[in-house]
Amino acid sequence: MPKTIVVPEGTQKPIAPYSPGALADGVLYVSGTLPFDKNNDVVHVGDAAAQTRHVLETIKSVIETAGGTMEDVTMNHIFVTDWANYQAVNKVYAEYFPGDKPARYCVQCGLVKPDALVEIATVAHIGKK
Repeated sequence: MPKTIVVPEGTQKPIAPYSPGALADGVLYVSGTLPFDKNNDVVHVGDAAAQTRHVLETIKSVIETAGGTMEDVTMNHIFVTDWANYQAVNKVYAEYFPGDKPARYCVQCGLVKPDALVEIATVAHIGKK
């Protein structure tokens, strides 16, 4: 099955061999997204809410570049470094998904850069309504 790589304008070069998004048969897979600036440095160090907002805005840009909206999100995979940040992450997350909520899971783990507090990977169904 052919796929289309999705890279929003102005996206930084990834720190590993992956694409920001891949679209196949109407399903968009958004890679694990960290709170990185254009130099792949962590933004909003120590602020889980601000990092979550940054991550979700980045995910939103991938989805919109592929022709979808946040309402098309069907699954989120959330990774946090500390359960103490869970409430802050959820508060911001709820702003981006105010209606019917996508399926999701959340695990505590280490992330690729120590100052990153949250990472989210997303699946959205945008091609078939």
